[in-house]
Amino acid sequence: MNTAVLRTEFRLFRREPGAVFWVFLFPTLLLVILGSIPSFREADRSLGGLRPVDAYVPIAVLIALIMAGVQTLPQALTGHRERGILRRMRLTPVRPSALLSAQMAVQGTVALGSALLALLVGRLAFDVRLPKQPGGYLLALLLAATAALALGSVVSALSRTTKIAGAIGSAVFFPMMFCAGVWIPVQEMPHTMARVVQLTPFGAAARALDRAAAGHWPGWEHLGVLALWTILLTAGAARWFRWE
Repeated sequence: MNTAVLRTEFRLFRREPGAVFWVFLFPTLLLVILGSIPSFREADRSLGGLRPVDAYVPIAVLIALIMAGVQTLPQALTGHRERGILRRMRLTPVRPSALLSAQMAVQGTVALGSALLALLVGRLAFDVRLPKQPGGYLLALLLAATAALALGSVVSALSRTTKIAGAIGSAVFFPMMFCAGVWIPVQEMPHTMARVVQLTPFGAAARALDRAAAGHWPGWEHLGVLALWTILLTAGAARWFRWE
């Protein structure tokens, strides 16, 4: 990866206050708002004795990944294509693939930083325990991040303009938020619905993170779902992506 391209893309990202807010700050802000509700700090029998705020920390982590993957990454890449930046890069020693790699690195790093912020704020503000199985949690988090970025690459590949990227991203965004458990934690979903949701990348990620947070190794079926989605989405993005 060209370090100059990476630095440039990171500076451009910092100049987008909307992207910085939604990817880096919004998930933690949502956690703070929900955690400020008294009932969210009381143990819930349907969550296995956890408090709702405990269950929402992994969800806040996934929101950051979803935001980066299906909202900011497609907008950035499609904007570069729409303005002819990718086409002009072909006349330079820097390959367009360097720009794609740099964008994914920037979005992934910011999303993972947002995840760390949510974990720290949850711990300091609401006494949410840090993951008891940190190795498994990190593995699930990295797989979820790669799946999110692969999904964003597919959205970019299918979008000729930033408006189309925004429309497709929004169409994907809300179902993925549901699968991550934003409105109903996966643990509280009816059995059949939960089984279906866990076949999606963020439904599987939610269960993997929950297990790791509780001290168990993430289920291999959930990690396998994440890996399979990453492979399929990456293959689709490589097949359909166009530099012009």
